[in-house]
Amino acid sequence: MPTETVVIIGSGIVGKSWAMLFASAGHQVRLYDSFPQALEAAPQFITEKLKSLEAKGQLRGKLSAVEQIALITYKNDLKEALKGATYIQECTPERLEIKSGVFQDLNKALAEIGNDKAIIGSSTSTIMPSKFIADLDMRKRSVVVHPVNPPYFVRLVEIIPTPSTDPTVTAYVRQLLADLGQKPIVMNKELPGFALNRVQYAILNEMWRLVNDGVLSVEDADTVMTEGLAPRYCFIGPLETAQLNAEGFVDYCERYGDAIYDVSVTQTEIPKMTADGSKEIDRQLQEKVPNSELPARRAWRDENLAQLAVFKKNLGIL
Repeated sequence: MPTETVVIIGSGIVGKSWAMLFASAGHQVRLYDSFPQALEAAPQFITEKLKSLEAKGQLRGKLSAVEQIALITYKNDLKEALKGATYIQECTPERLEIKSGVFQDLNKALAEIGNDKAIIGSSTSTIMPSKFIADLDMRKRSVVVHPVNPPYFVRLVEIIPTPSTDPTVTAYVRQLLADLGQKPIVMNKELPGFALNRVQYAILNEMWRLVNDGVLSVEDADTVMTEGLAPRYCFIGPLETAQLNAEGFVDYCERYGDAIYDVSVTQTEIPKMTADGSKEIDRQLQEKVPNSELPARRAWRDENLAQLAVFKKNLGIL
């Protein structure tokens, strides 16, 4: 695998995770942020995180933590960061006007320094790429590369090209991510929310209905997933699950298709998730984990995800 010069735009949680991932594969990484305070905090976070992962036997890649740390540099000048860049990953806040502004800045800066080869990926989770890429000179080299948070521990990455994206760019990005140890998928057309969030929102909508209609408590609703669907979906997806629950998928549809339809037509109302409507769910959630304890809970989640990744690797399914 050739060594890339990778620029990460934005040093938030996702940006830092991308930096660690690319460094784990031996790439030269430049982490850029226009906000000095955010950038100043990044080196300590990354250093402590990589050394902690190494101590637990969870560090990705073949290089030591010290070697990976040395591959990451920090930049507050955009043009300087972009010189010689072969791949750029944008990780700025999920707002269209911000994404549009950042991509316009990248388009201009790359042109001014004469870099017409770098491929650009956006970490956007829901915004269709044509909305902020279509009119740019670099549109043929641009694509959405949406990770799942936290990307260091969750390997799925959604790749969403625009109609303007060069197919060789899509293929290059897919291989680049696979070489990192991620699990990339490619969407053949743009859809709002892409794939993962469309599935996730369908689940959240039904959980909202079940709790707010008084059918289940928050704890029991979450248990439906953690002790029912998730153990299977951790290893095989819903389509293969259906296949295994009958004598093949056609047989599954013949057996259960009518029942699935009859239940599904009762789910016609799409809830509008508002602050006022969320109070009961929030109350029950905070009885279990107060908002003041969320940082510790996130750390607990990440540790479990890391352990799960090790387990799946040992089973030979990573």
